Amino acid sequence: KSSIKKTYYDILSVKEDATYEEIRASYKSAVLNSHPDKVQNITETSDHPHELEERFLNVRKAWEILGDSKTRALYDHELRESRQDIDTAEDISLEEMNMENVGEVVELFYPCRCGDYFAIDSAELKDMGYTLDSGGNKAVLNRPDALPTSVVLPCGSCSLKIRLMINAHC
Repeated sequence: KSSIKKTYYDILSVKEDATYEEIRASYKSAVLNSHPDKVQNITETSDHPHELEERFLNVRKAWEILGDSKTRALYDHELRESRQDIDTAEDISLEEMNMENVGEVVELFYPCRCGDYFAIDSAELKDMGYTLDSGGNKAVLNRPDALPTSVVLPCGSCSLKIRLMINAHC
């Protein structure tokens, strides 16, 4: 659904503000579920055993980076920088996006010049560690660390991208 590149946090299924203990617990679970010795029966019947091996190696690499406070801090810095370096058609704020309630999920969208739209929903934001409070027509993103960041959103049809600027003090 999304063209956002998987991070080490995604690989370990933790939020970017996860504690060391949460990362460690998730790593232990992920390594057990992807270890070649544990999934040997699956590997023998699978058409793609190299995918399981690659997943295991990715889990190990994610732990190497996120399990050490110094390498994690460097990785977090590089991750924030990489989000700023992507060429985008424009930067927009949360207030510029339209909202639509779709059941339990709130869809945020912004029109593209091709006629389609850029979109992100409250579930995706939650996976990134943000909670979306929407009252009336105004939305506010909350996050405990309150650091400004951005998310690059691709258009549903064309190659354009926009940067949604997220500032917890909106």
